[in-house]
Amino acid sequence: MPHINLPEGLQGIRSAMAFRPETAKPLNELAEVLLHAPNSLPQGDRELIATYVSCLNDCYFCQTVHGSIAAACLNDDHDLVKRVKADFQSADISEKLKTLLVIAAKVQKGGKCVTTTDVEAARVRGASDTEIHDTILIAAAFCMYNRYVDGLDTWQPRDEQLYRERGKKTAREGYVVMSREYLPQT
Repeated sequence: MPHINLPEGLQGIRSAMAFRPETAKPLNELAEVLLHAPNSLPQGDRELIATYVSCLNDCYFCQTVHGSIAAACLNDDHDLVKRVKADFQSADISEKLKTLLVIAAKVQKGGKCVTTTDVEAARVRGASDTEIHDTILIAAAFCMYNRYVDGLDTWQPRDEQLYRERGKKTAREGYVVMSREYLPQT
């Protein structure tokens, strides 16, 4: 039961955003830029970063929905998403993404945990400054999004199929377009 009177029938962050649309707009725009807009880091990789941080934060809604979006971007490879969450160092992902996930995990613990050595390792594996920047911002933003979802005790159904359907749609359409489903039109 949510801690405040959130709109019913909307899972996770969607109910919180519908409750306060004026804050939802910039949050969705940030997610759009970080996760969906064109970028040198593939959309699936960026969604895996969001999924991994959400897993570390034990946010069921975010790790499940973003894991579904990541899988949709990666030829519906839900097993790969599970492997990344369990042990990304053994997962079949690029060495560059592995170094970025190291950085993301450190941001999840605290921004000051990221070291010059971590950044240099990512650069050696081909990460650009923009990709390092965006990894850090994705990790920081998802700590906020996770705390927003869980801090309000939003409704988070355990039917993974619901998340998979949503994930495919969000992977195609993005965050700003998807937010129109539950936010009033201005």
